[in-house]
Amino acid sequence: MSEIEPAGYAETLALLRRQVREARFSVQRAANTELLRLYWRIGNTILARQRVEKWGTGVLGRLANDLRAEFPSMKGFSLANLAYMRRFAENWTEDAVLQQPVGELPWGHITHLLDKLDTADLRDWYAAKDVQHGWSRAVLVHQIQTRLHEREGAAPSNFAAALEPSDSELAQQITKDPFTLDFLAIDSDASERDLEERLTNRIVETLRELGRGFAFVGRQVHFGVDGDDFYVDLLFFHVEQLRYVVIELKTTKFDPRDAGQLSFYVALVDDRLRIDDVHRPTVGMLLVADKNETVVRYALAGTSQPVAVSRYELSSAEAAALPSEETLAQLAAEAVYDSEARE
Repeated sequence: MSEIEPAGYAETLALLRRQVREARFSVQRAANTELLRLYWRIGNTILARQRVEKWGTGVLGRLANDLRAEFPSMKGFSLANLAYMRRFAENWTEDAVLQQPVGELPWGHITHLLDKLDTADLRDWYAAKDVQHGWSRAVLVHQIQTRLHEREGAAPSNFAAALEPSDSELAQQITKDPFTLDFLAIDSDASERDLEERLTNRIVETLRELGRGFAFVGRQVHFGVDGDDFYVDLLFFHVEQLRYVVIELKTTKFDPRDAGQLSFYVALVDDRLRIDDVHRPTVGMLLVADKNETVVRYALAGTSQPVAVSRYELSSAEAAALPSEETLAQLAAEAVYDSEARE
């Protein structure tokens, strides 16, 4: 006979679990901060001594050997890592380690910031984004390599004219130009349906490229209008901005008629799915293979629905190793399994 659960037990257990998780996170974060402070101080000491004594790499190698001998259970005292510590101290102050986003990052992320970015402003920009979105190291590297700082919010749109000022700024933030779709491993001759299928098969990577807050609603979402059938290529919901986002795909150069089609779909979704006083206005994003910026500007001026136009980029190098449909199906299944396991 099973034991009867006391009143309030489930709520108490849930509270205790949350308290344990919060405590573990606080301990891990504090430990990471102390490690970064140690690395900064080691780097600053080496930096100061090298300025006075003109130490070369030979002395740095000797320090690495002696520190490892003194603290055999501690990792991180290799010659390469000591050099990173010196660069760490060169590029940030100790106060920054304690008060700025870089102080919340794992050490491996910081070494990538040092290796792949040339200016302090860019390192701080990516550090802040990394903390905000909780990127993995691989995602951080991808965002740096694809120059997210130049692409984010850069798509030409008519949001300023079609939306309220405060809302237009929010909507603009979720655009990019161009979108980098190299993870699809597909060439430029693919059809719109192929591109759409790859985007949904690789939905985890697609959501990563779209950015934080996007949730996938459906593909080829059907709407009937007085006996006529219409299908939205891809429909998303932005859970932070509380708005539907319609995405249409074109494997050709932008044509002004594309803006008209997307505007129609935006109006349709806004009328059929949007909840007044709950959701913000629906917006549309058109992804095209190429575009004439002047033509885009004139086309957007001619529509009252909020739409943006972005170019997408595919990697020909990736296309050479195009996976089979079976492989893509397996990847999609694994992505769904991983997503469910994290919930």
